[in-house]
Amino acid sequence: MAHQPAFDHPFLKDHKIQMRPSYHPEGLFDENKVATESKERTNPITQLWHMNGKCPEGTIPIRRTKKDDVLRASSVKRYGRKKHRSIPKPRSADPDLTNESGHQHAIAYVEGDKYYGAKATINVWEPKIQQPNEFSLSQLWILGGSFGEDLNSIEAGWQVSPDLYGDNNTRLFTYWTSDAYQATGCYNLLCSGFIQINSEIAMGASISPVSGYRNSQYDISILVWKDPKEGHWWMQFGNDYVLGYWPSFLFSYLTDSASMIEWGGEVVNSVPNGQHTSTQMGSGHFPEEGFGKASYFRNIQVVDGSNNLKAPKGIGTFTEQSNCYDVQTGSNGDWGHYFYYGGPGRNSNCP
Repeated sequence: MAHQPAFDHPFLKDHKIQMRPSYHPEGLFDENKVATESKERTNPITQLWHMNGKCPEGTIPIRRTKKDDVLRASSVKRYGRKKHRSIPKPRSADPDLTNESGHQHAIAYVEGDKYYGAKATINVWEPKIQQPNEFSLSQLWILGGSFGEDLNSIEAGWQVSPDLYGDNNTRLFTYWTSDAYQATGCYNLLCSGFIQINSEIAMGASISPVSGYRNSQYDISILVWKDPKEGHWWMQFGNDYVLGYWPSFLFSYLTDSASMIEWGGEVVNSVPNGQHTSTQMGSGHFPEEGFGKASYFRNIQVVDGSNNLKAPKGIGTFTEQSNCYDVQTGSNGDWGHYFYYGGPGRNSNCP
């Protein structure tokens, strides 16, 4: 654990690893605990590598980087980094600008307050990717600052990215940047920054099982919150796994709080052969198909200044091309605030 990549960071030379957060957000474990426990036991989400053993105490699992992984990247320097600016910018003045980088989104978001974290339970699928240089992901974004050169972002969810991993498996991932993806940040543990303390869950490792159309549905829950005492941003996977933290000094705006939270899907549309990509978002089906067919986020919550998990107020939605990928929100007793999202990409209405 003490030899992980995080400690290559100049700010982390003498950092003492914090083994647990000082506080958990309130309201985390009272969500009809009994019901979820019995249910969780029947559908445990595991990672494929667990079939081959586990890591000893005091160590962390790190996905091996092979020569082929680096060769697939456009350059060694770009390996594990995102292409430029791919944050959905709701209510953007010029919708054409949003398509510049070829990234498309279907998201729900809140802004206008100070946010200290976010939570969601995310339906897991294995979307088909048309071109190896495209990806499809479903995640939450914790954003601070303007959408200029100084944007701070913490992101976590699942993704399929042949370029990054060399296959089409659905994988748990995280990302961070403190300068709008220019020079800082990376996926998973591919650069220094995120400090992992958990020996059971590997960043970038495959999630299993995944949901099937009109078949069993699987979801994962992700919580990211700011420890009120130390100020670091912690991440928890499921009910039991606190994975680690992003030290607050990696950031500028996020040292205080986030100004916007987003949840949803993102794909890269590289416009192969001059047509819209057929890379799927979510399950590859539109929101109106509903449960068992369309992908969902449920129990979406934000963490307020008193470290309480709360229902988000004034949820907006955003998508660049709703004929390609769409989003529909709702709320009820069981699922709290939820939304269905995604789509097939290219179809007769999305040429």
